[in-house]
Amino acid sequence: MPQFLLNKRLILLLVGVIILVALIGFSLKDERNLSWPEQFIKDTTGLVQSVFHRPAQYVAGFFENIQELKNTYKENEILRSQLNQYMQLKERMQRLEEENQKLKEELGIVNEGKLSHYEAIRGTVIARNPDKWNELIIIDKGELHGVEKDMAVITAKGLIGKVKSTSQFTSTIQLLSAPDRENRISAVVTTDNGKVFGLIEGYDKDTKALEMKIIETDTEVKEKQMVSTSGMGGVFPEGLLIGEVMKVEPDSYGLTKIAYVQPAADFYDIDRVMVVKREAPIIDLNDLTNKEEKE
Repeated sequence: MPQFLLNKRLILLLVGVIILVALIGFSLKDERNLSWPEQFIKDTTGLVQSVFHRPAQYVAGFFENIQELKNTYKENEILRSQLNQYMQLKERMQRLEEENQKLKEELGIVNEGKLSHYEAIRGTVIARNPDKWNELIIIDKGELHGVEKDMAVITAKGLIGKVKSTSQFTSTIQLLSAPDRENRISAVVTTDNGKVFGLIEGYDKDTKALEMKIIETDTEVKEKQMVSTSGMGGVFPEGLLIGEVMKVEPDSYGLTKIAYVQPAADFYDIDRVMVVKREAPIIDLNDLTNKEEKE
């Protein structure tokens, strides 16, 4: 009996193999209709592929998008770094152009002979108190450089003030815009009919103009006329530009006139300055002797 069952199983296996080979050969034939089992298997396989194909595409696309975002982020970082470098370079070029322009203006003053009779000590502003922005500045030149108290201080555009105090290496400059009535300047207005003398006695914060008390009232002072130091006060040298006349009004008593002078220099933006040393007039002893003999 066991031998019969073994032979029976072997026979069934052989029959199954023959049927399988026959089905494979039948399926390889061209131009034939699929059987319903084949159609079922094929449709089932296609459905399963269509179900899993789209999610697989979405997942693959999602990771591709992430990689593209990473690449875009890196490119943006590189571009941002290059833009920052460009902005820094542009700002540096602008500073150099401004400094070059200021140096040209200073050189122009010297070449035009405006300071030919004076000794100019060049300095740079190193400190400025925000609470007294329009009153005081500190420069990097002091007594060791020849700076003395009450020396006039100018920029390439015009007069800004005088030396208030000095140390060995630095000096404190009092600006013309400081509210100090004792900070008087002997000034002169150049008119068509001659010179009109007066005193700079204050600063009007509302109009941002210097107040000049006109001593001579006979000659008319008009707008746009230039104002400079007269050299009569004994402190400031003659011929330093102060500004131009904005308007002229009578004082509160109606006895004198007040000329409002627009400063030539910008008191708010001061970087480089020149301390002007007034030279004492040289007296020729021979001329003095000859004059005494004539008398």
